[in-house]
Amino acid sequence: MTPRSIAIPKNWDTFNFASLFSAIVYPVLGLAMLITMIILGLVLESLSLHWWYLPIGLAVVGASVVICNMGIGPLHRIIQHRAGELRAPGQVVTMINLMIAMQGEVKDWVNYHSQHHRFSDKPGDPHNPFESKRWAWVGWIIFRDKKDMSRPMPIWLKTQPIIVWMDKFYNSLSLVIHLIVPAVIYGIVWATGGSLVLTAILHACFVIGRAVQFHATTYGINVLGHLKTPKWVDHLIGLLTGGEAFHDHHHDEPVSALHRPRRGLWNRIVDYNGTALLIMEKLGWVKNLKIAPQFA
Repeated sequence: MTPRSIAIPKNWDTFNFASLFSAIVYPVLGLAMLITMIILGLVLESLSLHWWYLPIGLAVVGASVVICNMGIGPLHRIIQHRAGELRAPGQVVTMINLMIAMQGEVKDWVNYHSQHHRFSDKPGDPHNPFESKRWAWVGWIIFRDKKDMSRPMPIWLKTQPIIVWMDKFYNSLSLVIHLIVPAVIYGIVWATGGSLVLTAILHACFVIGRAVQFHATTYGINVLGHLKTPKWVDHLIGLLTGGEAFHDHHHDEPVSALHRPRRGLWNRIVDYNGTALLIMEKLGWVKNLKIAPQFA
């Protein structure tokens, strides 16, 4: 089998602008807006910056990372690997978080990930780092084989009407989340006399946080997760991905709601996607969680 990084031609027929936008253009716009607001605040006397903008901005970056992971965690562990059953409230929250994270349609995500597990680190793997680290990071996202995108939704997902409906209207709902909602927030802030500078800074920080999570996932999991790395790197990327980066454990036991042992405060912090699923189980949003023996 020809490696995917070679088999998929790099031309306009395979180029995916939506993926380029989510991976590169949108993060650059967020960073540009943050830099612009800081410069304007320093140059214009009519605009003021305060020291407490910094901790609030960093908190928003962190919140953005966590929110995005709260979508990918249930998608990966429950929807993809069926380590439990995601009930209606959990499905809605997960899908909204996935749109915030710009993960694309669930059917494509699941189909790609199924190929990854079938051909892991071999020709046929959509993002094999041993072919090309750059390809495994962003290449496979930007250049797409039309056959991959035309694959139907897996049978087990077709029985989930909420997921099917939200997947069908993914683009429209994403426009609402990333364009209409921010516009409404800006309008409310302006109408109430709030600080548009602070609003723009926090908006930029949220966009940057999503970018950090996005690339921590694509590079930290698709590349570093398949290579030998120091323990501190595993835990750092684990924090940025909600525990998804503990990838050696995952390939050994893919059908597990936890990627780290249930016991231990640090395990529950670094694997907070798993912790969230345990909480969702208590709320009745998830049922029949399956946990690998070494993590129980």
